[in-house]
Amino acid sequence: MGMIGRGIKNVFRNGVRAIAIVFILAVSISMALVMFMALKTVNGKIDSVKSSIGNTITVSPAGIRGFEGGGTLLTQEDANTIKSLANVSSVTETLTDRLRNENSTTGNFPGEDSSSNNTTNLNSSIEPGSFGNRQRNFENQSQSTSTSSSTQTFSMPVNVTGVNEISNAALSVSQFNITSGEKIDPTSSENVAMVGKDLAEKNSLSVGSTFTAYGQTIKVVGIYDTGNTFTNASIVIPIKTVQNLSSQADQINSIIVETDSIDSVSSVQAAIKEKLGSSVDVTSSQDRSNQAIEPLQNIKTISFYSLVGALIAGAIIIFLVMVMIVRERRREIGVLKAIGASNIVVTGQFVSEALTLTMISSVLGVILGIVLSNPILKVLVSNSQSQVSGPGEGGPGRMMRMGIEGLGNTLNNLHAVIGIDILLYGLLAAVIIAVVGSAVPSFLISKIRPAEVMRTE
Repeated sequence: MGMIGRGIKNVFRNGVRAIAIVFILAVSISMALVMFMALKTVNGKIDSVKSSIGNTITVSPAGIRGFEGGGTLLTQEDANTIKSLANVSSVTETLTDRLRNENSTTGNFPGEDSSSNNTTNLNSSIEPGSFGNRQRNFENQSQSTSTSSSTQTFSMPVNVTGVNEISNAALSVSQFNITSGEKIDPTSSENVAMVGKDLAEKNSLSVGSTFTAYGQTIKVVGIYDTGNTFTNASIVIPIKTVQNLSSQADQINSIIVETDSIDSVSSVQAAIKEKLGSSVDVTSSQDRSNQAIEPLQNIKTISFYSLVGALIAGAIIIFLVMVMIVRERRREIGVLKAIGASNIVVTGQFVSEALTLTMISSVLGVILGIVLSNPILKVLVSNSQSQVSGPGEGGPGRMMRMGIEGLGNTLNNLHAVIGIDILLYGLLAAVIIAVVGSAVPSFLISKIRPAEVMRTE
């Protein structure tokens, strides 16, 4: 019988011990497999969260948000400064404005000069409702209504967005589809516009139609649909056109910066703040990303150290078992050496025995790993959520929890998936554990001379 056959046969010489060893090793291997699956699952989820949040930064004038607040608009020089920064792949400039219907009871907007020409013949497709009428009352507080004609009606303002590049980020939409006509050339200064689907229907506009704004005639070159009522009631015009018509030459009220990767968002954000100082507000999705990723990183850390611990435990178990077996068989080793067995043959016999024990344990460990993978992952998730949420309902814990929920229950959607690659890695780890754990003690004992072994017995 060869050394491999003797090694396999020796596994069953002591049935009780073999069962105990197989069970302990199976538990260790299953834990290593579960933690490896958790580690891979969490890494995949982290990459998914990063890609879904994106790598954009929004730069706006300090103190201004939408049509509220106060401050000084950005300029083309600010945009050029941002473009020169490292890791910046694109810069989109926007200038937004509001047009009031020329027959509307609403007068000038708060802070608007009485001579402003931001009027249009368009009627907004959005009904005022309770919220719109509340804005109307606010706007009219400082204005006299005695001059309003009984024939005038109230109409919501029409929002205008001037862009130098057409993108979902620039228009603050998740989708943008041209349903008729074509896109404008955002780099031109022509009096052309794309009109939202709802606004076009409200005013019977089609491609080739015209409307008035800022006292000028604007041609409709495209109709778009964003799937959103608010943005479908707006118009999109080249930014240079908006700057010229609204007498805001060289002015920008929002700059959207796209970096070359999610990992460079923080550095670019810091560089923008350093270059432009306190005159701008710089926001990004990085904080939201960190809130979602923090509990995932906790699970990743726990999984990694648990994986290392399980592998070390398995190696120590097989090492101690083989040390015990080798010491028990000193006489047998001496006899084998006496009849001419080489050190390689003696070592190979014990390695075969350890591999057999490990392979049997691996089969049971894989079964246990499949059964326990998702339950253990849920426990890790639960612990991470508790650490993030904190004991109270308010404060930072609540804010972080809201950020996670806003990303679609990132943690609760974690599910461990076993693939062939995971099984192969697990098998390789088991083989390495068996070989290293058995080869060292058996090789050391095989170096002893037969006469010395026989004399001590």
